[in-house]
Amino acid sequence: MAKRTIDKAKAAKKDEFYTQLEDINNELRHYHDHFRGKTVLCNCDDPRISNFFTYFAYNFEFLGLKKLITTCYKNQNMDLFSQNQSEQAVYLVYEGDKNGNSTPDAEEIGVKPLIGDGDFRSKECIELLKEADIVVTNPPFSLFREYVAQLIEYDKKFLIIGHQNALSYKEIFPLIRDNKIWLGFGFKGNAGHFISSYEDVATAGDHRKGMIRVSGVTWFTNLDYKERHDNLPLYKTYSPKEYPTYDNYDAININKTADIPCDFDGVMGVPITFLDKYSPEQFDILGMSASAGYNPDIVGIPFKGEKDARPLIHGKNTYARVFIQKRKQSEQ
Repeated sequence: MAKRTIDKAKAAKKDEFYTQLEDINNELRHYHDHFRGKTVLCNCDDPRISNFFTYFAYNFEFLGLKKLITTCYKNQNMDLFSQNQSEQAVYLVYEGDKNGNSTPDAEEIGVKPLIGDGDFRSKECIELLKEADIVVTNPPFSLFREYVAQLIEYDKKFLIIGHQNALSYKEIFPLIRDNKIWLGFGFKGNAGHFISSYEDVATAGDHRKGMIRVSGVTWFTNLDYKERHDNLPLYKTYSPKEYPTYDNYDAININKTADIPCDFDGVMGVPITFLDKYSPEQFDILGMSASAGYNPDIVGIPFKGEKDARPLIHGKNTYARVFIQKRKQSEQ
């Protein structure tokens, strides 16, 4: 999606990007073992139309869930996609099939009123959060920092959708660096199609009726999975000509993750897209430089420049870089 569309959505607090059931299934299939005996909360979903609710309700017995809870923010703005005309925010509770037909029927789903508007930050919604073991949803992009902070504060497991821009947030990157959260399997082509009434102004093709194409979306999680521990195969060898050292950092530049040399043990600056291939057993994440402002807590390695903290090569800016270093053999 064009950047201006995301910016307009943030400015207007228009975050109604409904996730396709296919995309939910494609990601969730990698985490089945985490859900047995657990209570799942989807707290940014209109439970009457949410595909997250649909997925967990219809897979309740297969996953071995204990309970499913969904809530949404009451929306009385008729211009927004959810078209929620209810004066009362509600939450739904489903505790599995009771009549043996393997279908979540209406009489098996408890519809309960909320006192407030269903904001995930409200006291009553926080009480539901405390009850949950795992949170799975597509939270508002405009509130992503605050949303993740709440999950961390209450020590919750989660699998949520966010934009890759969040990787450079000062509130998010330290969690990535410290291996407290990581990226999931993601969307095909690093882009997702979301059900929405917003105008799709993406310059890329593949437009779909009634949907908006959002590039750069991904899944953030702290649910472990086997594949993230697979080492990245390295085959290239280091040469100073192919891998120049930055003017302002004692690190070499890597333009593509596939080009990481197998025989270099120093600090390397790699593209942000490295993070969806990162194995914590193979590399240490030291820091990141993604803007002109120097923040030592984020950058993580000594800065040798004066003003512009972006990695420079012969005086020219490079793109944002994550600083990494191979782990010693004894540490792997």
